[in-house]
Amino acid sequence: MDLEDEENLSSSSTEAKDSCSVDHGPPGDSSTPGPADGYLLPNGGGGIVGRKRPLDEGSNGHAKFRLKKRRRAPGPALPKNALMQLNEIKPGLQYTLLSQTGPVHAPLFVMSVEVNGQVFEGSGPTKKKAKLHAAEKALRSFVQFPNASEAHLAMGRSLSANTDFTSDQADFPDTLFNGFETPDRSEVPFYMGSNGGDDSFSSSGDLSLSASPVPASLAQPPLPVPPPFPPPSGKNPVMILNELRPGLKYDFLSESGESHAKNFVMSVVVDGQFFEGSGRNKKLAKARAAQSALATVFNLHLDQTPSRQPIPSEGLQLHLPQVLADAVARLVLDKFGDLTENFSSPHARRKVLAGIVMTTGTDVKDAKVICVSTGTKCINGEYMSDRGLALNDCHAEIISRRSLLRFLYTQLELYLNNKDDQKKSIFQKSERGGLRLKDTVQFHLYISTSPCGDARIFSPHEPILEGMARCPDKPADRHPNRKARGQLRTKIESGEGTIPVRSNASIQTWDGVLQGERLLTMSCSDKMARWNVVGIQGSLLSIFVEPIYFSSIILGSLYHGDHLSRAMYQRISNIEDLPPLYTLNKPLLSGISNAEARQPGKAPNFSVNWTVGDSAIEVINATTGKDELGRASRLCKHALYCRWMRVHGKVPSSLLRSKISKPNMYHESKLVAKEYQAAKACLFRAFVKAGLGAWVEKPTEQDQFSLTP
Repeated sequence: MDLEDEENLSSSSTEAKDSCSVDHGPPGDSSTPGPADGYLLPNGGGGIVGRKRPLDEGSNGHAKFRLKKRRRAPGPALPKNALMQLNEIKPGLQYTLLSQTGPVHAPLFVMSVEVNGQVFEGSGPTKKKAKLHAAEKALRSFVQFPNASEAHLAMGRSLSANTDFTSDQADFPDTLFNGFETPDRSEVPFYMGSNGGDDSFSSSGDLSLSASPVPASLAQPPLPVPPPFPPPSGKNPVMILNELRPGLKYDFLSESGESHAKNFVMSVVVDGQFFEGSGRNKKLAKARAAQSALATVFNLHLDQTPSRQPIPSEGLQLHLPQVLADAVARLVLDKFGDLTENFSSPHARRKVLAGIVMTTGTDVKDAKVICVSTGTKCINGEYMSDRGLALNDCHAEIISRRSLLRFLYTQLELYLNNKDDQKKSIFQKSERGGLRLKDTVQFHLYISTSPCGDARIFSPHEPILEGMARCPDKPADRHPNRKARGQLRTKIESGEGTIPVRSNASIQTWDGVLQGERLLTMSCSDKMARWNVVGIQGSLLSIFVEPIYFSSIILGSLYHGDHLSRAMYQRISNIEDLPPLYTLNKPLLSGISNAEARQPGKAPNFSVNWTVGDSAIEVINATTGKDELGRASRLCKHALYCRWMRVHGKVPSSLLRSKISKPNMYHESKLVAKEYQAAKACLFRAFVKAGLGAWVEKPTEQDQFSLTP
């Protein structure tokens, strides 16, 4: 008898002894039954059995073994290793010993198993471990899919349509991992079809097959009667990884962030590879590290991105790889921490943080933070400037984009210096005239929450009411307010939130606003949709460079792929007649693994900005659009126009995409970019044609200024 058989026999004996202490009293009866008291056995038989009489009376042990078969294991199900999981998917597999090598004190066994016509081998110091490794390899053939949902489907299971992947109620929803613990009833074909073909699920969103009781006559006698509910508890990545590689040690690397928003970093080494994970507590950080290891070493992707949300009729863009999305978010957060003395500065207070990261290749290590900003408010109408000295919109993502413009001007000046500096610049000469970004340069926008406006108009913790866009005869969205989806919205002056545009609000006047009419500013969702058509470079820079678009948009919380993709580009998919080089950009979209917690409370009245090359942050009063001393921001229209004029004086006429003789008025210089203005007109027509409203422009007097006194 080998070691493995001895272990099995020992465990069976222990279970048999434990069974005698199981309480077999009927539910609700707290009294202790006497020898004559009894109840029917679980299989419906008529045998009368006292509480502990079978062992006392003997009966050759028949009653004892009958009870063992139908004994319910108290407490949650124990973790299952790869061998057990494979046996559930493919019962009855035969393992074969191929070889035994090595000295007596350190043998090496090689076992094999055949699954679906393919042979998988595993080795180990014992037969048991060799079988376990062979089962691991066989399991991987089932779960090598881009995401967890496809692995579930390959195993004949499905995820609940009501699973809420945007919820922060639990760090790891059970439904993500229940697919690797097959419910007992899935072994019996009857239970799989007992839902009546309507694919119904339990209201909790767990993977349950049928809530209806099963007639005892249909149950197979050798199998234990399964409890109707609850289903087996799910496993988090740490448990799964521990089953595949027992005995791993997790190390605590660092702790950062404010007291109410701590961030911990944990690491683990698996098969010689180093993996990190971050989270708002150490437990979550360990899980993120394990999740990363599972994805890399075992190709087991247990991502929490809501890629299983309803897919729009035109199809979602591919999601940004989770590793890159998390890296971009971490870079922005770390940079903001550095700029605010590890979040201890008074100006570290914020509700929304945004930043732009530039990559110049496939390696995340080469990524560089270009700018960081915070803010959630807009200027008060009475502080508007007719000389371009005030910032109208201090929302974080808008400030980040304006900060990026400063970086682009710096790179243009670098290109125009000399030939050596041209190689360092992100720009290169275009065969179509002017300059363009080098092919490897990409910009990624990170926002700590969904942008205000259309992308944020949804209930993140409520079931999704969709008719499944895969069915052409049903509406993709059955929400009662679906006709308002995609509408243009404006921000509230000196406040937070947005309201739909009014039909008569497309024109604002200077004197009307000063007299008390509310100043309207388009929502961030709408402005970002605009960037996906006309580019993030703006009209002035488009005189020098070809359109520049974001490669990806990453949200730190409230990420919903369906709503975000609609707000960013799908609602204007009918756009037509765009000029050459302009297109409807469809950036990759992603959430992050460690979603930011909601931050209730009043938002600070200031906005912070920093661009690479700056020695310190700039703090702007969002109400006035200037700093606390009343000085103009380095991001205001006047300051950026000065940068443009300086570059224009250096650029040879051969590099101009649009000819301009002698620039004077800010407004006139913008109109020189005819292709840009044509693309903007196409965008506005697309919104109107789709019935989403008219774009609201600021009073024209804001742009009627020049740099001459």
